[in-house]
Amino acid sequence: MEKRQLGRVGPEVSAIGLGCMPMSGSYGGAADEDGIATIHRALDLGITLLDTADVYGNGHNEELVGKAIRGRRDEVVLATKFGNVLGQPGTIDGRPEYVRQACEASLRRLGVDTIDIYQQHRVDPQTPIEETIGTLAELVDEGKIRWIGMSEALAPDLRRAATVHPVTSLQSEYSLLERGVETEILDTCEELGIGFLPFAPLVRGLLAGSLTADHRFEAGDWRAAGRFPRVGPDHLAANAELATAVREIAEARGATPAQVALAWLLGRRPWIVPIPGTKRIRYLEDNVGAIELILEESDKERLEGLATGVEGPRYDSEARTPTWVSPPLGAR
Repeated sequence: MEKRQLGRVGPEVSAIGLGCMPMSGSYGGAADEDGIATIHRALDLGITLLDTADVYGNGHNEELVGKAIRGRRDEVVLATKFGNVLGQPGTIDGRPEYVRQACEASLRRLGVDTIDIYQQHRVDPQTPIEETIGTLAELVDEGKIRWIGMSEALAPDLRRAATVHPVTSLQSEYSLLERGVETEILDTCEELGIGFLPFAPLVRGLLAGSLTADHRFEAGDWRAAGRFPRVGPDHLAANAELATAVREIAEARGATPAQVALAWLLGRRPWIVPIPGTKRIRYLEDNVGAIELILEESDKERLEGLATGVEGPRYDSEARTPTWVSPPLGAR
């Protein structure tokens, strides 16, 4: 397994991580034993980075991950997230008292003494980022977390956060069909020495070939409900056409579409570590094969402009796609 340094001060991790969210029902039914088996297989393959969050399954995902790593804790760089308040959709809280409360709850559910990478899931538009990061820095000093991460933060908050404490990683959506972080975010990460964790690198199954224009979703699958419009009923057919180029390149290279999409990301910067989510061992094994795939320059040229044809927004609500920074320090 290839390793990559995650940020200037962060840990060395596997070049591809595992997103655990699908193991808690976000993409249809999921059995705990299947999720645990997938995590065990990931560890056997040399994947060290596991990503979860307190809101995935309203705490269930952290409990599942905790069970899966019992007895294998030293093999794992454990990343979880806080800030999206459980049971209160759309509510973001970055106040110091909430950060501590959320951290203690995650430690209990995970069954660990220390969280490796503790990430702010979304920036709180009401709390200065310096207050949130300052509390996280205290948790580092107390040994409850090892490194600080952020998710979907914009460049101004990354810069402000880094003045308080080094930030190890930023997690945001990035894929062949979602290129928004390339305008400013990636350059800021490089300047500040922040590693980057692309989530939804396969556009929630679209680039992996598991979603077709006439795909029928399982009951309870968030994609069927339109939470992710690009793969929802209104836009799936049009966006599935964009995956044709990925499939054709995969066939020519003796690879799979998922491997092509992940190999493209791995080649963008040496400190990028994609975290494709899955609850299935066969998809996990497929994803790992991307590490050995080298794309031709002609492949990259053909893939470069796919994002310009994407239909639909990333999320069903503007509130899920941050366009704000936190207020100035002392504003509250």
